Amino acid sequence: MTKKQRVLPITEKRNRASENIDQLSTRQIVALINAEDSLVPAAVAKQRKQIAAAIDVIVARFREGGRLFYVGAGTSGRLGVLDASECPPTFGVPPSLVQGIIAGGRGALVRSAEGAEDYPEDGAAAIENKRVRAKDVVVGLAACGMTPFVHGALKQARKTGAATVFITCAPEAVRHIPADIIINPVVGPEVVTGSTRMKAGTATKLVLNTLTTGAMIRLGKVYGNLMVDLKATNEKLRDRSLRIVMEITNLNRPGAKRLLTSAEEKVKAAIVMHFRRTNLAGALRILDECDQFLRKAVEETS
Repeated sequence: MTKKQRVLPITEKRNRASENIDQLSTRQIVALINAEDSLVPAAVAKQRKQIAAAIDVIVARFREGGRLFYVGAGTSGRLGVLDASECPPTFGVPPSLVQGIIAGGRGALVRSAEGAEDYPEDGAAAIENKRVRAKDVVVGLAACGMTPFVHGALKQARKTGAATVFITCAPEAVRHIPADIIINPVVGPEVVTGSTRMKAGTATKLVLNTLTTGAMIRLGKVYGNLMVDLKATNEKLRDRSLRIVMEITNLNRPGAKRLLTSAEEKVKAAIVMHFRRTNLAGALRILDECDQFLRKAVEETS
């Protein structure tokens, strides 16, 4: 697209509602920002079909042994790294399963490296360095939809045969995006013009939360609404593990603690041990036979 043809994305346009925000009182500023933020969930809801399609693709690739990569710059990149980093403790998956790639590398997580987003070849190199394969999924993140680093990464991913998804808040960019599925929550201009860490960032985070949470639920990482595959790596999570076992088994705290100890702190295995009256080895075998779905494991009879 030439400079003459370039259309200013909505993420860069001025918001009429906030044109005089510098003249408002503090309470009025808060009210205005809150009113604009309230538009975000509805914009994401309009993309339910595309989000669900992306989840199904991710689940299918995970079952083939594939991985999920988020690729972005600035706020979008940081949100991708954040979502990826939360998957191991929440769902008990290895860190390699969901990974975040940010333009500028690890340093860009804590200090702005805006110029790093301008080079598509760097995005392509990042995909090559991760050895992305056909069984993987690469999700591009760019509020404006046109970030060169992200486009370079997506184009390289497509060459490998990987499934591709793109999340953008700019409808103007959609026809130029090289992806199999495009998720486009249109949240409108930002309160501070171009500050896509605001509504666009919020929309992106909502979508990412839904992608990984939906995929993990479909993979059996959740029973009811309980994270039964969590890794109890700190006191808070150890207490949560105990409460989950108590909730599902109706055991008191000491009984649940003894059960968890005998299950080597594996929540899902402990619950199977309780309901199927078996030891840890037996519980792990049953879970494998049930594709790690706890509901199936505890409801089926021996």
